[in-house]
Amino acid sequence: MAVAAGILCATATPRASAASGDCPDLNVVAVPGTWETSRDEPREGMLSLITRGLPGTVHTDYVSYAATALPWEGEVYGLSKREAVNNARAMVADTAARCGATRFALLGYSQGADAAGDLAAEIGTGLGVVAPDRVVAVGLLSDPRRAPTDALVGPPVPGIGAGGPRIGGFGWLGPKVRTFCAAGDLYCAVPTDDLAGRFAGFATQLSAPDPLQIGNYAQTLQSILSEALVPGGTAILNAPPNDPASEQWQRQVEQFLKSGAHQSYPHYVVDDYGTTATAWLHNWLYNTAIRHS
Repeated sequence: MAVAAGILCATATPRASAASGDCPDLNVVAVPGTWETSRDEPREGMLSLITRGLPGTVHTDYVSYAATALPWEGEVYGLSKREAVNNARAMVADTAARCGATRFALLGYSQGADAAGDLAAEIGTGLGVVAPDRVVAVGLLSDPRRAPTDALVGPPVPGIGAGGPRIGGFGWLGPKVRTFCAAGDLYCAVPTDDLAGRFAGFATQLSAPDPLQIGNYAQTLQSILSEALVPGGTAILNAPPNDPASEQWQRQVEQFLKSGAHQSYPHYVVDDYGTTATAWLHNWLYNTAIRHS
């Protein structure tokens, strides 16, 4: 997702590989982030730190998609994300149809967390291609639609995802979802009263509107107007002439980009034992796979 830099169809059926011709006990469907993969050059990105070394009963499929955000890259964010959701959904549906006993885990980072989270919400609210009880774990790194009520692993982080929370959350999958957001990561932690940041994230989601998300769009706009319009507008009006709000926002974005917060998850410590976000997710998936083998 490229909202922090101020930028903020459905495509061909993705390739879904089988595990040596057999059905795995656990199928991990992983969606890389913006610029981490592409249709022509599928790559794994940061999520490979989570999926390497899982038990042999686990098979991982990586979702390839445009993974772009800007019009001159080929696809705006909304179209790219929708492609990721469609491709991930098709992978789950294909494996579920062939392998009646296989369970699923969903992983995503950045734009991939946006897509994986939307797919998890579909399934968890009973609108998905599999029943909620077939999904055993959902791990989201820097989810642009993080809600304050999502199960956050790591130190408390104020704010919400730049794209606005999902209506209804994750439904029946709520207890199986773990989200990670580093302090200062504007993709997943825009202050609720940051009018510019929240409208930028909202505009990114609307760059290619999804008819299935109309209710989410309406609630997100209402949330922005109720939570950010007055304090955000007041901040803009009270900004000194020699330091206007637009320049303050630009500095905030520049500081965010320099901080490396969005890329910090392989090093971001989330517990008292020094476990990083990616290591925590790896251990969680490993233990989940053992329980379901």
